[in-house]
Amino acid sequence: MVIRLAIALDVPLRQHNALLLAAGFAPVWRQTDLAAPELGQIRSALDFMLAQQEPFPAVAVDRHWNLLQSNSGAIRLVEFLVGPLAPSVAVNLADALVAPDVLRPYLVNWTEVVGHFVRSVQAEAEADGTAETAGLLKRLLAYQGVRAAVETPPAELALAPVLPMHFRKGNIDLKLFTTIATLGIPQDITLQELRIESFFPMDEETSHVLRGWVTPSARSG
Repeated sequence: MVIRLAIALDVPLRQHNALLLAAGFAPVWRQTDLAAPELGQIRSALDFMLAQQEPFPAVAVDRHWNLLQSNSGAIRLVEFLVGPLAPSVAVNLADALVAPDVLRPYLVNWTEVVGHFVRSVQAEAEADGTAETAGLLKRLLAYQGVRAAVETPPAELALAPVLPMHFRKGNIDLKLFTTIATLGIPQDITLQELRIESFFPMDEETSHVLRGWVTPSARSG
C-alpha cells in the first residue's frame, strides 16, 4: 500500500524509502555508486552522450549539482573563464554559478540566470523535504545578492525563446543555453537523480569560438 501510494503521488525513489521506513518497513530501492560494476552500461551511455556533445560543453551532476563527470568542452570553457582546476577538488556547479568569485564575474546576466536557478532549487527543496536539499538552498541564499536576484521579477518581454547564459571575458562573448536529460525508468536512486546538462551555442559567434578551441589533432580524431 505504501509503494502504491508513492507511485500514485509520483514520489521520487528516495522518498519511497523514507515513506517505507516511516511506516516500519525496510527500504526497497538501492542507491548504487556510479562507479559500481553493475552500472557499467550506464557509464558507457554517459560517456557516449558527453562525447557526442563535443566540442560544446556537457556535464553530469547529481541532484545537488555536484559534478560527477564532464567532457572536454566543459573543461575548456571553465579553463577559459577561471583557469585550470585542481583534479582532486570537488566541484559543485550550483556554488560555482552563485558564489561571487567563480563564474559570477564573467556572467553578464547573472541576476536573471541565478534568479531562475535558485527558484528551481527552492521548488526541489519544498518537494523532497530533505535536509540535504534544504542545506543547499540555505547555502545558496547566503551568497551576496542572491535573495535580491530571486525576488527580481522576470522581464515582461522575453527577447529570446530561452534564457541564455551570457559569459564575457575580455573581448569574447559566449551565449549558451542548456538542456537537461535524465534516465528513463530508473530503478536506482543514484540513476534517478542523475542529470546530464548539455550546453549549446545561442549564436554563430559562440559556436565559432567553441569550435575554434579544439586543436586540429582533436578535430581530426
